[in-house]
Amino acid sequence: MKRINIALDGPAAAGKSTIAKLIAAKLSMIYVDTGAMYRAITYKYLQKQKTEDFNQLIDTSELSLTYDETKGQRVILDNQDVTDYLRENNVTSNVSYVASKEPVRTFAVKKQKELAAQKGIVMDGRDIGTVVLPDADLKVYMIASVEERAIRRQKDNEERGIESNVEQLKQEIADRDHYDMNREISPLKKADDAVTIDTTGKSIEEVTEEILSLVSDIS
Repeated sequence: MKRINIALDGPAAAGKSTIAKLIAAKLSMIYVDTGAMYRAITYKYLQKQKTEDFNQLIDTSELSLTYDETKGQRVILDNQDVTDYLRENNVTSNVSYVASKEPVRTFAVKKQKELAAQKGIVMDGRDIGTVVLPDADLKVYMIASVEERAIRRQKDNEERGIESNVEQLKQEIADRDHYDMNREISPLKKADDAVTIDTTGKSIEEVTEEILSLVSDIS
């Protein structure tokens, strides 16, 4: 198969990361979790007592992605592995705000474009097909109902030992959708040439096979 780039976009908890990892593994491609980059910067923002000097925050940041054979992708921020902190509630609650800041997005998008330059990348996020990889060989826009996404996030939180409840998560997800879709810089939206897949009621395997079928059509 020729080397291609695949862009997966969509709102929070639509299943992007889970599916992207599986697609990358099945096609022997590299998976890039762009959300983890923004979460890492958000983690630092919180450690700095919510500093509003985002230029300084970025200027003093070193961020890289590494791969561990047993743990998968790891996020290294300022020489520290911060991966295990990135799904904490305080990071989740603040990541949309931090990711909307121009210095943060410029910093992250530059790194994402560098990672994708050699092709063979599966990348998921909210502006991959529209901003980061507008020339991606395949663009998929994944959606799901707010209720289903809240249930998925609740399950993920339980597995990580993070306390939460479905009703609160539904509100948080709806609020984040609104924020992400209406932010001034790189808002969440479907690329004109993206294929929409509604994952509501579908298994991980069903969605994975649907995307692999799309890949077969272009390879």
